[in-house]
Order: sequence, then structure tokens, then C-alpha cells
Amino acid sequence: MNQQAKTERIKNIFSSNQMIVIYIIAGMLILIAGINPSAFGPATFIDTGRSMLTMLMFALCEMIVIISGGIDVSFPAFATFCMYATTKLMVTAGIDGVLLSFVIAGAMGLGLGLLNGFLVGTCKIPTLIATLGTSSLIHGALLSFVGVNDITNLPPQMDEVGKQYLFQVQTDAGVSSMSIFIILPIVLCVIVWLLLRYTMLGRSIYAIGGDVNSAQRAGFNVKRTQYFIYMFVGVIVGIGGMTYTLLARNANTTQLMGSEMMVIAAVVIGGARITGGHGNVLGTILGVALINIVSNNLIVMGVPTYWQTFLIGLLIIVGVIITSVKAKRVALAPKI
Repeated sequence: MNQQAKTERIKNIFSSNQMIVIYIIAGMLILIAGINPSAFGPATFIDTGRSMLTMLMFALCEMIVIISGGIDVSFPAFATFCMYATTKLMVTAGIDGVLLSFVIAGAMGLGLGLLNGFLVGTCKIPTLIATLGTSSLIHGALLSFVGVNDITNLPPQMDEVGKQYLFQVQTDAGVSSMSIFIILPIVLCVIVWLLLRYTMLGRSIYAIGGDVNSAQRAGFNVKRTQYFIYMFVGVIVGIGGMTYTLLARNANTTQLMGSEMMVIAAVVIGGARITGGHGNVLGTILGVALINIVSNNLIVMGVPTYWQTFLIGLLIIVGVIITSVKAKRVALAPKI
């Protein structure tokens, strides 16, 4: 590799989407520290990590769908249904067990994901329309038969695990604790990274997002890949919903609804192109981190909610502009 190629490679690394998000995060942290020095400490990072937990699981699922050329808005409804139905079943049947709750919620998510897979893979309905329909169907059915309801009397093991911590840090303001459930998104990040980087299935997901017809001509089974995507997403969303319940120690029929835009924002800010074919795990992690740093610290500083919404919207626009500009530069760059 000649010197010019090395220089160009280094330049591309420091101007990548991930580095741009890192610059923004660093700038936000410096700004926050200047306004409120007490917010810049270990407690803040632990609280941010804890608040990222379920959002990161949902964002990784959304990232896979966006890479494949779709947009999934059904995951809040699916997660809500899985966590509420699983908790209700276990309370009514008098059964207990954290692992069992994950298995049941994951199985429910698998069935709901199969429904999305059928609509997208077999019926060829555009993903946004299909998932908008299943979201309304599932959450509407939940509200129709159950209404706005809370389950707070979780079985003993499920209730107790929400109070288990991986580690705790003593600060001036008290004790900050990191839930043991932080292990779940970490493991999921590794699984998704390996899937996308080292498997033929991962290549198929990128290929479909780039161009479905080209993917078919290249020999990829588009239908089978789409079924896998939505079934995999369904399982993880079900587990993510159950994780939310165990952390909050209650199951609610409405609490997760409306979170889809924040998750999509995090994925887009992390560098995934809304048109498909591009995205990675590191970018999604950084996007989720940025959204949570902004949201958590603006709340602490007393900034009104509508300004938070404004800033998140601005970040989405900036993220889309950056990915579009970089895509045009790559397309116009001379081929070496």
C-alpha cells in the first residue's frame, strides 16, 4: 500500500460516521460538564449505560431491518404484547422463573415476527406498511381485550432479579448500580456483529438492502432471508420487552409505545442508511449512547421535553445528511 493510499485510509477513518458521532458525543459531554460539572462523573456513565439497556437491544433489531432495506415500527407493540402476556400468564398460572419468562416471551416474539416475515417475504408488502399494520393490530387487540393495565405483583424470582446488580459505585450523591441485565445487550452486540460480518446470511442481509434484484441474481434467497430477519427480530424484541419488565418490576400495556422514533433516530445517527445496504453494530451503539446522553442530561438540567424532541429531530436530520453526503462522495470518487 503506497503512502497516498495510507493517507486516504486514515482520512476516511477519522471522517467516518462513527468518528463524527464520537466527536458529537465528546462535544456534548464537554458542554454538559461546563454547565453542570456534577453531571460529569461515574454515576452519569452508569446511569446512561443502564438507560441504554433495552433501547440498544431494540436498536440492533431495527438496524438489521434498515440494513435489509426496510423500516420496522412494530417492535414496541410486539415487545409490549410479549412482556404483558408473558407476565400475565405466569402470574395466572402461578409459575415463576426468569429463564422461563425469557423463553415464553421469545417464543411469542417469534410468532409475531413470523407474521411480519409472511407479510414482507411472501405477500411482498413494503416493510413500513406491513409493520405499521401489525403494530396497530397487536397493540389494538391488547388494548381492546385488556385495556390500559399494570401488573405489579410479579412472581418472587422475577421480582427479585430486577434488584440484582453487576457492580455498584459509591458517589457523593449515593450508590449507582449497574443491572446484571447489561450482559444481554453486550452478548447481542457480539452475536449481531458476528452474523453481519462473518456469515453468508449477513452478506445476504446487506445484499438485499443494496438491491433486491441484484441479490436474487447473485443467488441469495431473498424470501428466506427476510423470514429470518423478522423472526430473529421478533425473538430479540420479545426478550427485550421481558427485560424491560424485569427491570421496571411491572408490566404495562402502553409504556413502550412511541419509542420507535427514538430507536430509528439512534440507528440513523449511527450511520445506517435509510435506503438500506449500510450500517454496523459500533455505529448503532454510538447512536444509542448519543441519544441517551442527550435525553438524560437535558432532563437533569431541567430542559423542557419539547426541546429534547427538537434536538433529537435535529440529530436525525444531521445524521441523514452526513450519510447522504458520504454516499455521494463515495459514488463520485475516482476508482483506483
